Amino acid sequence: MQDKLKVYEEKMNKTLDVLQSDYATIRAGRANPHVLDKIKVDYYGTPTPLQQVGNVSVPEARMIVIQPWEKSLLKAIEKAILTSELGINPTNDGNVIRLVFPELTEERRKDLAKDVKKKGEAAKVAIRNIRRDANDAFKKMEKANEISEDDRKLGEEKIQKITDKMIDKVDAAIDVKTREIMTV
Repeated sequence: MQDKLKVYEEKMNKTLDVLQSDYATIRAGRANPHVLDKIKVDYYGTPTPLQQVGNVSVPEARMIVIQPWEKSLLKAIEKAILTSELGINPTNDGNVIRLVFPELTEERRKDLAKDVKKKGEAAKVAIRNIRRDANDAFKKMEKANEISEDDRKLGEEKIQKITDKMIDKVDAAIDVKTREIMTV
């Protein structure tokens, strides 16, 4: 029984981790190298993460500089950034690529905040689905006489407490990211 609870708690934690990594890729007006995490560059026919083909640095608050290890990759990196959903035009000076992050407009901030909330709600749904799976597993165990009715109820109570704790963590993550986006 305790093993089952651990498995479902781990699944909920993974859902929270995915949400956190999604939030890391949302730009909040200042340069964050994690916005490049999902961008893949065509490296000799192989889609390769941008961080593996060059050095990514943040020299100032609103700029990311990408220094490729091979000059021949400049065009491929530029193309990958243009085709991504980043919404920033790279500037290429022949040696490095610069990404200048414009100040976010109030409207864009509100759109990003809505997106943050939507991703948070999706994470909550995923967590509740995990709770439902756990409850179904406990009912099956009870039907198979592996556990008693009291054990099933105890399991359901424990999984509900874990679910509540995870939902609170998701709400906290939503609040933190929303505040970060709305701060001018």
